Amino acid sequence: MKQSGATGRLATVRLLVQRFAFLSLIVASVALMILGKADIVLIERTRALVGDALAPMLDAMARPAATIARITENFHELANIRTENARLREENARLMHWQTVARRLEAENVVLHDHLNTVPDPGSAFVTARVIGDMGSAFGHSMLLGAGSKDGVRKGQAVLSGEVLVGHIAEVGMRSSRLLLITDINARTPVLLEATRTQAILTGDNTARPRLNYVAGSPAISVGDRVVTAAAGGAFPPGIPVGAISSFNDGIIRVEPFIQRHHLEFVAVVDYGLGGILPFERPPPPERRRRGKEE
Repeated sequence: MKQSGATGRLATVRLLVQRFAFLSLIVASVALMILGKADIVLIERTRALVGDALAPMLDAMARPAATIARITENFHELANIRTENARLREENARLMHWQTVARRLEAENVVLHDHLNTVPDPGSAFVTARVIGDMGSAFGHSMLLGAGSKDGVRKGQAVLSGEVLVGHIAEVGMRSSRLLLITDINARTPVLLEATRTQAILTGDNTARPRLNYVAGSPAISVGDRVVTAAAGGAFPPGIPVGAISSFNDGIIRVEPFIQRHHLEFVAVVDYGLGGILPFERPPPPERRRRGKEE
């Protein structure tokens, strides 16, 4: 009898809990909200205590996952390193081959120059200038350089980035100068197709890839062919790298320059001693002071 009475009371309590559980949760939530508004410091302390109590458990649960992720990442890195090593070995083998070819050609070139008594190219002087302003827009591609006539910069001089031609000096001030890029609509650069030695004119049109016009003859042109400067017009010395053929569609040949203008920070303004289309403006000689007697 006693067991059945206890079972009945337990069932009654369970029934009451089930019936009023939702209402109890609502009352508890409202009480917590009121308590949080009334005593914010107490709620913050309680939250901090709960966080401190759960932090070790969460850290212990997170460590296996982090370890697994780190191991997986290491496996991926090892696979990438193996692929990269294989690629570097192939590239190194190609470079060694071309190094051997270059040395042989250099030796032959020296011998031929000696036999032909070739006059060496004149030396060149250069000034390194910082790009201080990009004046490019939809109507022109030019840059402002922080070097001018007082630094030896003259109109018409070639401007290089490393060994690559980027343009020429169009305007010169006392402390600054304007670089006209080869992509500018006013730029006309005499060039050669390096493989076939075919002359052409690289014409800027305010796009990232200028056009190749007035190609002499009907040479075989392929995408990737290198384009270098030509000595025509005396504007630039021959052989300065310019770019490579990027597309050849419907008779329109586009050239991808080796250097893009947003990569330019420092450039070399080179004086090859050539006047070309834009003759250098030499500074006038200083006037001699007249000596006289003033009474």
